[in-house]
Amino acid sequence: MKQTMLPKECLPQGALQKTTRRSESIGRSQSVTSHTQQLPRVREHGGATLRAVLWALAGALVMLFLVIDPLGISPLDGWLGLHEASTTAAPRAGAEPAAGHEHKQLWTCAMHPQVIEDHPGTCPICGMDLVPVKDEGQKKHENSMGAGTMQSSAAAPTAAPEGKGKILFYRNPMDPTITSPVPRKDEMGMDYVPVYANEAESAANQGAVVTIDPAVEQNMNVVTAKVSRRDIKRQVRTVGYLDYDQEKMVSVTTKYPGFIEKTYVNYVGQPVRKGQPLFDIYSPQLVQTEQELLSAKRYADRMADAPGGAAGRAQSLLAAARERLAYWDITEDQIHHLETTGEILRALQVVAPSSGVVMKRMPGLEGMAVQPGMELLHIANLSDLWLTVEVFEDQLPWVNIGSPAKITMTYFPGETFTGKVRFIEPAVSDKTRTVQLTLEIPNPRRRLLSGMYATVLFEPVAARNAIAVPTQAVLRTGERNVVIVALGHGRFAPRDVTLGPEGDGYVQVLSGLDDNAEIVTSSQFLIDSESNLKEALQKMIEAKRAETKGGGK
Repeated sequence: MKQTMLPKECLPQGALQKTTRRSESIGRSQSVTSHTQQLPRVREHGGATLRAVLWALAGALVMLFLVIDPLGISPLDGWLGLHEASTTAAPRAGAEPAAGHEHKQLWTCAMHPQVIEDHPGTCPICGMDLVPVKDEGQKKHENSMGAGTMQSSAAAPTAAPEGKGKILFYRNPMDPTITSPVPRKDEMGMDYVPVYANEAESAANQGAVVTIDPAVEQNMNVVTAKVSRRDIKRQVRTVGYLDYDQEKMVSVTTKYPGFIEKTYVNYVGQPVRKGQPLFDIYSPQLVQTEQELLSAKRYADRMADAPGGAAGRAQSLLAAARERLAYWDITEDQIHHLETTGEILRALQVVAPSSGVVMKRMPGLEGMAVQPGMELLHIANLSDLWLTVEVFEDQLPWVNIGSPAKITMTYFPGETFTGKVRFIEPAVSDKTRTVQLTLEIPNPRRRLLSGMYATVLFEPVAARNAIAVPTQAVLRTGERNVVIVALGHGRFAPRDVTLGPEGDGYVQVLSGLDDNAEIVTSSQFLIDSESNLKEALQKMIEAKRAETKGGGK
């Protein structure tokens, strides 16, 4: 059914208002519907625009970072540096090669710098690929980091510290065969070490010169000292034990048989004086000899005025009787007493032949029958003692008869005794390779006793007014003796020296050093290692290049 629309004039007033309101409602509904449908389209268009703006900003920042590179880590810098270096270093067409680059390229191992070949290959030790040896005019691709920012400084030579000369090139701190004409860093971020002109000198006499920064020198605790002149005292230390003085020991015995009737020395350790009675002895032979002496005395007195030779023969008999008693150790005082009193002594006193201490005594001596040669008492004089020690055969040149020695004992802490060498045994022991010495020690207060152990120290002067250095300053390799000399301004060089006697913490230097030299006494091993490495690498590279040039010719 087709609906017929009437004009507004034909509609009643109420119907017209209703129709108008319905139309407005429909219009608003359609407008809302249209706006709702267009909103996602606007949002989608705005998001795309925002993303485009953000990507544009990010791209601009990346380009700005690549060009300016405030941190110096962009690979573009390295490429630019390499491009610039290659452009700068490229020889012009028809130009002759620069001097110093006529030799062939050498190859070495990064782990074993002593391996040097004239062609690429692998290391015969570890199997790693060989890397080219770089000199002043060459650069290594993997070390090109930061080269772009340093090319400007390469144009002008870097000012060297005073006294070090001109900087020739820079070397890798971990591989000295890798060099660079400009300052740079290695893969680990370590700065290349400058090589100065005076370090390129030949090391034939004093080795390669090593230059150390003052801060590094302090961190290494490098200590130096002046060479001085002093007396070298060689110490010989040994131990030994005390014994009696063999020259002051006596054994008391009789030269005639008899019987001990009374003793005056009753225990070991009893001190005696010279001439002090020891015991009384009865001997029939002694009594008979006494009678003969008295008879000869009376006969000589009667014949004193006899004519001819009778008086002389009488005096000869008297002298013979006296001499016989003297042979039996009868003292002159006892003989004089016999002649003066004219009385025969049944028991004769035996006196001490010297002063000392009774060290041995035969037990049950009183009433004992004795025979000639029996040791009845043993007396030792303790005013001096002997000290027996042993020294090795290589120490004999420093010990002679009369050499003084310092003696210490644990029994007397803090006290030092003195002694002198009295005797040196003329033979070396096959088992111990030592020689026995005998020292004489004064013992006036009888404090020292036989059997005590003692420590003996000899300090003979091996060299007087000699050039001496501390013992720890010398590096001993078995074939060479090396000291590190401080040249000033942080420069150090090894010197071969010839050593003499050593003692008291010092060693004599016979040749290789002057009186005014200054040497390193601490951390010298690190300096010597660096110097040996530089010297060895320099010699190997030069030898290899010389061999290569010779083969090319």
